[in-house]
Amino acid sequence: MTLEGRTALVTGGSRGIGRAVALRLAADGAAVAVNYRSRKDEAERTVEEITARGGRALALRADVSDPDEARQLVDGTIDGLGGLHVLVNNAGVARDGFLWDQSPEDWWEVLKVNVGGVYHCTRAAAPHFMSRREGTVVNVSSVMGEGGWVGQSNYSASKGAVNSFTRAAAVELARFEVRVNAVLAGFTATELIGGLLEKDGGRSIKRQLPLREFATPEQVAGAVSFLAGPDSSYITGELLRVDGGWAGQLGTGRPK
Repeated sequence: MTLEGRTALVTGGSRGIGRAVALRLAADGAAVAVNYRSRKDEAERTVEEITARGGRALALRADVSDPDEARQLVDGTIDGLGGLHVLVNNAGVARDGFLWDQSPEDWWEVLKVNVGGVYHCTRAAAPHFMSRREGTVVNVSSVMGEGGWVGQSNYSASKGAVNSFTRAAAVELARFEVRVNAVLAGFTATELIGGLLEKDGGRSIKRQLPLREFATPEQVAGAVSFLAGPDSSYITGELLRVDGGWAGQLGTGRPK
């Protein structure tokens, strides 16, 4: 197991991609802190699944958009599991809407959680990593940070900021042998894209994807595991797309 003896903190780990990441890192041998903000029961079920398989895990509540709670979350992980080696910044929200209709509250809520959470948790974990000259940060971002989509101006802006933060933090922390990378998820089968499936079950979107399927949370978790583990030890500042080829194509058509 590639993460044997390591400890990981996964923010937003109670459901979706975060839950898949927590389960995957535990399967790879890591002890895992599963963070949640409001879904305590789901976080505890994730912990129970990990411990039932012989792993170590605990659930920790914190709102990562609050700097004090983010610091307490990092400290709680270190105290509860005996250390911290991997930070996965996954917590995120979406508040879709046309920019001319969208409320300022919805705009700033997305930035506050999606960008603020990454910053607060990375800043809280950095001194621990720096003092030990080891540590890995993996930010769960999105291909929307490199492009745009109708109704997601706030979400795209937040993920673009996460991508830029990833590169800058990687350069700053490299001297301490701390790596920072991001996984850019494409359309992934979670409740976050539930609204896109209402019309036709997602078929119109799948036709625009070269691989013709949405990603599964487990496929995104596999990329996170790679960037968290020793096989990526010379990779930092990287934005790894897991999008079925969507961002690599010119337009949305295919030659006959």
